Amino acid sequence: MTRDLSTPDPSNAGPLIKLEGVRKVFYTDEMETHALADVHLEVQRGEFVEVMGPSGCGKSTLLAVIGLLDTPSEGEYWLDGRSMSAVGPQERARLRNRHIGFIFQAFNLIGDLTVLENVELPLSYRGIQLGERREQSLQALERVGMSHRVDHYPGQLSGGQQQRVAAARAVAGNPLVLLADEPTGNLDSTNGEAVMGLLRDLHEGGSTILMVTHDPRYSRYAERTVHLFDGRIVEEGVALRRAWTEDS
Repeated sequence: MTRDLSTPDPSNAGPLIKLEGVRKVFYTDEMETHALADVHLEVQRGEFVEVMGPSGCGKSTLLAVIGLLDTPSEGEYWLDGRSMSAVGPQERARLRNRHIGFIFQAFNLIGDLTVLENVELPLSYRGIQLGERREQSLQALERVGMSHRVDHYPGQLSGGQQQRVAAARAVAGNPLVLLADEPTGNLDSTNGEAVMGLLRDLHEGGSTILMVTHDPRYSRYAERTVHLFDGRIVEEGVALRRAWTEDS
């Protein structure tokens, strides 16, 4: 029987995420666009990795492949030791729902659902009973400092608060990895720093985080920075970090 990734495999000492020779090509009637070209990347359990690069360099495409929203044109991708190459659409959707948490630039909250209902929604797709999913959602909202807003609607919240709710929705199901796509892109500098502080706290609590951004101000929050240019990884290095006390 193939392991379903319901829990991390304690016997697997390898990377949580591994890409080898990944390419992604988009075809139209007139041209082909090489969004990713021969990408090799590993992310270890508990790491906070930042992928930086200019707009159009392939950052969001890379995140879509890792998040099982898209498939590579060539190459291999392993998630927690399991190859994703032969995984069909239904299984990809199941794995995505159970094991990958997404934090998007645009928040993607549903306006006519309350904060609590927004966080509960992905858990309901798993068939989790109401009482259990409510408990998990309340715990996640407490974790991001939004438990006092459970009955509010997204339109009643600031941008920074909406992103905190989006983070709660991402962590409520205890995913293997959090994928953050320009999580500060729609925020002012104050709220951007607050959201990055939240991601730092989630990482210190044990979360594995892969974040894409074009803003070098936030490099200090990551343990490692990967630079992407024209679909290729051109540089890797340890991110410059300040002591957390300097941020207070």
